[in-house]
Amino acid sequence: MPYSRNCPALLISSPGSCQGKTTITAGLSRYHRNRGRKVMVFKAGPDFLDPMILAQASSQLVYQLDLWMVGEDNCRALLYKAAQEADLILIEGVMGLFDGTPSSADLATVLNIPVLVSINARAMAQTFGALAYGLAKYRPSFPFAGVIANGVAGPAHAALLAESIPQGLHYFGWLPRSDTITLPDRYLGLVQAAEIHDLEARLETIAELIAHTELAELPYPMTFPTATIEPPMPLLNGVRIGIARNMAFSFLYPANLDTLRALGAELVFFSPLGDSKLPAVDSVYLPGGYPELHLDALSANVSMQRSLQQHHKAEKPIYAECGGLLYTLESITSKYGHRAQMLGLLPGHAELQSELVGLGMQVVSLPEGELRGHTFHYSKLVTTLRPLVYGRRQCDGSPGEAVYRVNRLTASYLHLYFASNPKAAAQLFLP
Repeated sequence: MPYSRNCPALLISSPGSCQGKTTITAGLSRYHRNRGRKVMVFKAGPDFLDPMILAQASSQLVYQLDLWMVGEDNCRALLYKAAQEADLILIEGVMGLFDGTPSSADLATVLNIPVLVSINARAMAQTFGALAYGLAKYRPSFPFAGVIANGVAGPAHAALLAESIPQGLHYFGWLPRSDTITLPDRYLGLVQAAEIHDLEARLETIAELIAHTELAELPYPMTFPTATIEPPMPLLNGVRIGIARNMAFSFLYPANLDTLRALGAELVFFSPLGDSKLPAVDSVYLPGGYPELHLDALSANVSMQRSLQQHHKAEKPIYAECGGLLYTLESITSKYGHRAQMLGLLPGHAELQSELVGLGMQVVSLPEGELRGHTFHYSKLVTTLRPLVYGRRQCDGSPGEAVYRVNRLTASYLHLYFASNPKAAAQLFLP
């Protein structure tokens, strides 16, 4: 195995959210993919929705990179593996460049990945240059590649922006303000890729615009030193895990599925929306998603409900997180007041709120071991059930999300990252 690999790489960040990071990253992915290059894309932080867009743009799975949740060693191993087969590595940042601990800037510095900053220039002229300069110089010895303008009104506006860039900062060009390249969003972030009927057309349009910027050229190759992770013991050999996967339950880290497979499990996917019963499985994984958008279909599928209830009654393992947790409750009420019956495996009811209820990285110490993850939800749960444990917030160690357990059912709002402790994750599914 070589000691290092070279591969062009960029981390795309911005001054904050809604500045065009996903648009630029997706357009870059599609542009270079269309030229026969293999583009491996990563997402900084715990997001599920942006990676769906980026996966379609690049035709490759998108993995998370985060110095705390994923860990520096795992981040290096993922990048080294990608560098062995990719022609280009792209990383989409999270929130603003310096937001969070660790931030996208921390990730770029530790991994020595140059940063391209996308700035939404709407209602801005020469201040664009000041903002770009501040981001580039805020931290000493920062790997800053340059800046691209997004949401530009036209050539005259673009000229003002270009003139404002101080000497020594690289300006890669601009993308126009256009509804044809805007990616639709809702309360948890971007709309799921499978729900955007014209996503292919949007991706191709963005790629065509990228062709008129300096981003059409590959960035300089970066060196990725050799890094590998010891595979886990096959603790789940012979275990069949049924995983809910459809429009209601779609928040699945590729790394979680990889971890379960590395543990020896056989993964079988099913749909609580359309399938009449569980496949023949030993354990069940109910991931997060949007069950609140499919209340009637989930409630009407009585045969699937009975199948899952029988699985639970037989004391077979079920692991449910966030949207999966909601599905295990007695009922869910949408933000419009529509209430529907769910599985009733856990006592309690959930109601969607207009404001964010839970957000942030957390670690949880289960009887099986300690696992890291995050929470992000708009629903509020009312239950008489006493929690098994509480998560601890990464920022200050204060109590976080409750984890509930009834027989072999473990449920929480937390989205756990299984690779943070494969042995503990295995115990959640072991019959």
